[in-house]
Parts: sequence; structure tokens; C-alpha cells
Amino acid sequence: MFDIPLIKPYLPPGTKERVAAVLDSGYLTEGPVTRELEVAAAAFVGVRHALAVTSCSTGLELALRALGVGPGDEVIVPDYTYPVTAQVVAIVGATAVIVDTDPISMLMDYDRLEAAITPRTKAIMPVSIFGNPLDYGRLNTIKKQHRLFILEDAACAIGAAYQGRRVGAWADISVFSLHPRKFITSGEGGIVTTDNNAWADWMNSYKHFGMGVTDSRLGASFERTGTNYKLSNILAAVALGQMQQADALLQRRQELAANYVRLLADKPGITLPKTTPGGSHSYQTFSVFVERRNAVMQTLRDMGIEAQIGTYALHLQPVFQKEPAYRLNGPFKGSRHGFDHCLALPLYHEMTEAEQGRVVVALLKVVSGG
Repeated sequence: MFDIPLIKPYLPPGTKERVAAVLDSGYLTEGPVTRELEVAAAAFVGVRHALAVTSCSTGLELALRALGVGPGDEVIVPDYTYPVTAQVVAIVGATAVIVDTDPISMLMDYDRLEAAITPRTKAIMPVSIFGNPLDYGRLNTIKKQHRLFILEDAACAIGAAYQGRRVGAWADISVFSLHPRKFITSGEGGIVTTDNNAWADWMNSYKHFGMGVTDSRLGASFERTGTNYKLSNILAAVALGQMQQADALLQRRQELAANYVRLLADKPGITLPKTTPGGSHSYQTFSVFVERRNAVMQTLRDMGIEAQIGTYALHLQPVFQKEPAYRLNGPFKGSRHGFDHCLALPLYHEMTEAEQGRVVVALLKVVSGG
């Protein structure tokens, strides 16, 4: 255990009572509470449709299938991301084309993206890493020029915005995570958002075993092959209170991040990542770049402060080097910079200024060699 952990999930008052009410009702699978969560998520993001699913990973798979991505297709993904971003492309039978990221924003390198487009490219799957929104102006230009879909891995980015419009409302389909490291969590789960009625209907059917309309006399009509990606009422009850307070939770997170920026800006040995111009960062992760990242991280952990790497450089992982479902389209100088130097610092709703101060003092001491 750490004195100052990386994250503490915030469960607002009433969460236990809401979960207990579901247990008492006996209606434990997907039901009315799940629907409440979907309605609240759609309203928060500003879209017509939000579908609750078992995880961000299954949500990305669901979205790829809804867009008709499969064998023979290519999907371009960034190298600096959690492995599942590329793995879901392989799961649906397509090829994941992996390109470099910008070394300072850690977002997909848009020039490398354009250079990787081929006649087989069907979709782009950029990642709004750590809550940093994408440059949707640039992406939409690429999309229109090459007639591609944009499926956003927005796992970390609920609450982020670009030019005043929330992440989740820009791409054709976006998928958020409800993992405990996210500031809205159900334990495990995900939210898929879109404004496209046909895709929403297809995804809703697929996650219900391919179910279509229900006839009161004959039961369900099964119209396609599908599976079970439903989020239970129990898990939805955990997340619902947070979603209903999402604006306040986001504001608190951004205030804490702004305090970190104030305390760490222009300090020797510390470089802050760049937020997309015109963007509002949601700070699922507050990160910095440091030299000797692994040594700094271990020293902080020895001091009772939980620090962590940012995420992974896919080209360094064996699965992406050896399996034919992946094509490494390097070089990966930017991604390697993130993997070697990015350090995630503690950030959670109930974090105090004193705790932040302790993190900053310790970090500055460590990077200065003190």
C-alpha cells in the first residue's frame, strides 16, 4: 500500500444504497439502471446514443463490427497506447497498421497517419491519450479526403473537449472506459457513443445476442450473429452517481491538474506534455516527462508515492513483432520517447493540497539528484 496512491475511485454518497436497491430488486442483469446510465452518458457527452458495455475493449470490437471492418481491411492505430487498441483490430480479422506518436502530446502523429493510408485502409483509430483531445479538424480533413471512418479509443477521455464540444461527439463512434483508473468507474465497463442511428441499433442488437424486435407472443427475434456485451444493473449502479455528477468531478480533476502545472512548470528536469490547441484536457492521468524515468518512479514508490509508467510502446512488445495481424509502420521515435520518459503522478478526487505538495517536493528532489 502507498501513502499516496495513483488513484482512488470516488464513490459519491448514495452509491451503496443504489447498489443495494438493485440487489434487493432481484433484477441484476442489464435493466433500468443501466438505461439510466446510458441516458446520463449521452446527455453529458452530447450525443444521441450511448450504449453501456462490459468494457472499453468489447466496445471497440463492437464498434469495428458495426462499421463493417473485417478481413482484408486495415485500421491505423498509434504505437503509444494500451495493447488492446491494436488487438481488437486483429480480433475482427483486420490488420492493425501501427504508426508513431508525437513525442510531446503523445497523440497519433498525423503526418505518419496520412503516410500509412492505403487502398485497404477502412478506419482510423486514434487514442485521446490520458484525456488529451485529438485535433479533430485535422482528422476530419483526412477522413473526408480518404473516405475513412474515425473510431476513437477514448478510454481515458470522458469529459475532455475540443473547441467546446465534448470528446465522444466528434468521431463516428467513440468508446470510453469505466475501469477504476478512470474518474467515472463501474469497476469494469465501457460506454460507446455515436450520433448514427443505424450503427447504434446494430450495436445494441449485437450486444444482445443479435436480438431484434420482440414479439409479445413469440418472444425475441434474432436477426444476426451476436454476443453478450451487456453491462449489469449492479455495475451501472456503481457508475450512475458519478455520471450524474460528472461536471463537478471533472472540474475538481482539472483544478488539481492546474495546481500540478503551477507547481511544476519550468522546473529543471521536468517537461510537461502538450495539450491539443483548442482542447480541454480531462486529466485521467497527469503525467510529466523525466530522465531516468524508471529510477525516478521506483524512488517515489519507495517513498510511499505511487507513480507509474504512462503506457506501452506497441512496437517493443513481442505480439506486435511476430503476428501477421499487425504491421509496424515505423520509425517510432516519438512513441519511444513517451515510453522511456513519461511518468504518471497521483491524481484523485479527494487528493489534498498537502498530498500534492508532498508529491511535487519528492519529485523535484529525486530528479535533481537530491
